[in-house]
Amino acid sequence: LMGMRKLKKEGKLQDMEESDEINACSVIVPVEMDYGDGPVTEEWLVFFKNETHNHPTEIEPFGGAATCLGGAIRDPLSGRGYVYQAMRVTGAADPTVPVADTLKGKLSQKKLVRGAADGYSSYGNQIGLATGYVKEIYHPNYVAKRMEIGAVMGAAPRKNVIRETSDPGDIIILLGGRTGRDGCGGATGSSKVHTEESIETCGAEVQKGNAPTERKIQRLFRRAEVSRLIKKCNDFGAGGVSVAIGELADGLRVDLDKVPKKYAGLDGTELAISESQERMAVVVAPEDVDTFLGYAVEENLEAVSVAVVTKEPRLVLTWRGKEIVNISRAFLDTNGAHQETNVYVDIPAEGSSYFDKYAVPEAGEALEAGDVKKAWLTLLSNLNVCSQKGLVEMFDSSIGAGSVLMPYGGKYQLTETQAMVAKLPVLKGKTDTVTMMSYGFDPYLSSWSPYHGAIYAVTESMAKIVAAGGDFHKIRFTFQEYFRRMTEDPERWSQPFAALLGAFDAQVGYGLPSIGGKDSMSGTFNDIDVPPTLVSFAVDVAKEKNIITPEFKTPGSKIVRFCLERDDFDIPVYESVMELYDRISEMIRDGVIVSAYALDSKGAAAALPKMAFGNHLGVELSEEADLKELFENSLGDIIAEVPADKFNLIDTAYELIGTITKEPAVTFGEVKIALDDMLAAWKGTLEKVFPTRASQETDPVNTGLYQADSIYVCKNKVTKPTVFIPVFPGTNCEYDSARAFERAGASVVTKVFKNLSAEDIRDSVEEFEKAINEAQIIMFPGGFSAGDEPDGSAKFFATAFQNAKIKEAVMKLVNERDGLCLGICNGFQALIKLGLVPFGEIAGQTADSPTLTFNTVNRHISKMVYTKVVSNKSPWLAGAQLGKTYVTPASHGEGRFVASEDWIRRLFENGQVATQYADPEGNISMDEEWNVNGSYAAIEGITSPDGRILGKMAHVERRGDSVAVNIYGEQDLKIFESGVAYFK
Repeated sequence: LMGMRKLKKEGKLQDMEESDEINACSVIVPVEMDYGDGPVTEEWLVFFKNETHNHPTEIEPFGGAATCLGGAIRDPLSGRGYVYQAMRVTGAADPTVPVADTLKGKLSQKKLVRGAADGYSSYGNQIGLATGYVKEIYHPNYVAKRMEIGAVMGAAPRKNVIRETSDPGDIIILLGGRTGRDGCGGATGSSKVHTEESIETCGAEVQKGNAPTERKIQRLFRRAEVSRLIKKCNDFGAGGVSVAIGELADGLRVDLDKVPKKYAGLDGTELAISESQERMAVVVAPEDVDTFLGYAVEENLEAVSVAVVTKEPRLVLTWRGKEIVNISRAFLDTNGAHQETNVYVDIPAEGSSYFDKYAVPEAGEALEAGDVKKAWLTLLSNLNVCSQKGLVEMFDSSIGAGSVLMPYGGKYQLTETQAMVAKLPVLKGKTDTVTMMSYGFDPYLSSWSPYHGAIYAVTESMAKIVAAGGDFHKIRFTFQEYFRRMTEDPERWSQPFAALLGAFDAQVGYGLPSIGGKDSMSGTFNDIDVPPTLVSFAVDVAKEKNIITPEFKTPGSKIVRFCLERDDFDIPVYESVMELYDRISEMIRDGVIVSAYALDSKGAAAALPKMAFGNHLGVELSEEADLKELFENSLGDIIAEVPADKFNLIDTAYELIGTITKEPAVTFGEVKIALDDMLAAWKGTLEKVFPTRASQETDPVNTGLYQADSIYVCKNKVTKPTVFIPVFPGTNCEYDSARAFERAGASVVTKVFKNLSAEDIRDSVEEFEKAINEAQIIMFPGGFSAGDEPDGSAKFFATAFQNAKIKEAVMKLVNERDGLCLGICNGFQALIKLGLVPFGEIAGQTADSPTLTFNTVNRHISKMVYTKVVSNKSPWLAGAQLGKTYVTPASHGEGRFVASEDWIRRLFENGQVATQYADPEGNISMDEEWNVNGSYAAIEGITSPDGRILGKMAHVERRGDSVAVNIYGEQDLKIFESGVAYFK
């Protein structure tokens, strides 16, 4: 933070929110909003935070990575920010090595990378958080200990966030999850020596996450009337009650007997230090306690008063009626003993350089031998260049209907993005403000020189923001440090000292501050150290219209390269870099640059095919292009596509690399490398670790179109229909669904099903019955009902709607009031379990009923899917065009439609198959590239016999202006508009 303090003194940091309760970086952003009466400017708080869980993830990959994300979310959430987008950057050794080569006392790298990906994605997918960017970095020394970083973006209207002091008599409420022994000693454990015995002795230090509970806290804090009651808040992380509550006031009296427990038998110490997850401590005035607790009940959240703020500055903990802790605040505020050490700094040998070298030596050797094709294919198959699509698609990237960029873009979704961009999560109204986040770090450069590594981490994170259309002048950083274990040896301190000095130099040189970060100093296993790691996360605020995407777009466009100026010590010349990035930003705003890619140490040779893959275009290199330079480290340079008619508008130094061609190949003189060969090399390396498909079946499906003689007509007309959206534990698509219906002109009623007590359940049944009786449409939203475990998805949904009162209300809506039902993803699963599809009534499932089961690839799949409308029988599809193909986000683990041949025949004959998976050209096939879950007959959606009940897997509600702009094709099936129009 030294750079921030210096820049603040110079008056260059006016947008940072300062408060003693901030657990995340927070900036104040003016946002232009439109509520239908013209634009108005409001102040928003934009939060960002990075979190690391290296130690717990190394011990227990699933739980460690899951709680990494949960902990990252809690920090902005405690500041009342709604977290809407996440990034995951991890470090591992080679996961393709045989399991037999695993070090003693270690899990195999394949087990680690898979388990951690499962954990982080499971948590994010359940809580309903769009993970906009995922990257795993490979370096042999991460075998010492895995790196697991989660970074998140959150936001809230500033007027809803109250920052006040805790006054004597104020009450502290603990809400959320219950307390157990999991996580006792977790924070201290992560700083201990890691040995061969750690994997067997440290398991209890790993917390157990609970995403549905944290989702409830998100819903509660997002309500303005609740947020304004909170004077101060703290999340439960390291140290548990003792820290989370202990930090809220100078004087506190905490009654540990009131802390809700997962099970009996916990003693006072365990209650005080347990790091059990998904808990919050809030300070409220005494007169607001009952009101706050009432709001918590409405959100199905446990909440209880556990402490009172006292005038005397002492922290007092009582258990079983006795004081077990009574400590002076003055003692706590000393922060322990003063520490200092000597540092001996290593610097690179004189004359050595990491630049102007081949980043992948094997590729360089092939190039020097004259084998250009082998060089290029070797480069593309390198662990740090190859496709990570099988990993990335495990993470839901579309929920929230605000992801401006999907992780892979182009017509064929094969060009990876370099930054995540999202619209602000507004509940009402519109805004064109977006946030951006990118990262920068190269372990090989940092191993050569931590000083250079940090400078280029900052520069690379800036370059990615600029290449996506951001303005670097507004960037704020947050850093993640991860180093070998420190001792009293002065040389051991060289790496963090040099890295932080480099990061400081870059901040001052660019005039841009880091306003937060996280450190981890225990990356040593026996005598193996992790590579010196300083990851720079860059955050920016921009406008939708300025965002561009990296896939090549038009044959005939020119490909140019803008190069950084470096001094004799390979340090970027900061003023020159800023001038270059400024000019690139101007050319993007002026339409001179239409796609761009920030280069890393693997050079332009790695970037060019990636830019070409998305739209299956080619590259013809110019005669002036230097092949050797294309394969060299060029961190911070930017490659750009410039339309041929605007090529003469470039007014800054550039190198002409080549021209985009329609023929999918890279051509250099007599050398021609087919893009398909490059794709095969790029896709193959990690396929056995993170598979993208389970079968090679690519047979076409020829089922034809169903042209209905007539479509069911509503006899009970309504000017403005009401939609009822039930919310169960695990539901996470209710906001997107409500917004889609409201945009279409409907009124929406959302009710939370409460189940903390028998009385809660009875009340919820009555509320649901009343809401259904007053509605014309029931929308079953997506999510993970009851966590989808252990016996299949949507079980909570189905069980509740089998209740006699609710069942009767639903059937009256369908049979007596001409009502409609829509179920998407988890909601589709609920419709099938209930029998509403395909039977049209709540009849349950028979032994041979169609069902939805696990995807053939046996993991969660999140990507855009092409679906073809093959029946016009349903009123829900009245606004869609029969035979047309639409592109829609899909995100599910159990979306494979399975049915007998007889059932499939009957469904097609009756026009009940509404939509099928197809390729971008509308060809229906069993190819898993397009039929992503392996559904029988490529069926994506079906209806009831009369078409009024529709269930489908793809999330049509996740649509909006400037959403998924790097995806090609029509995204709007007009399902919600059709449902509303049916009643008019």
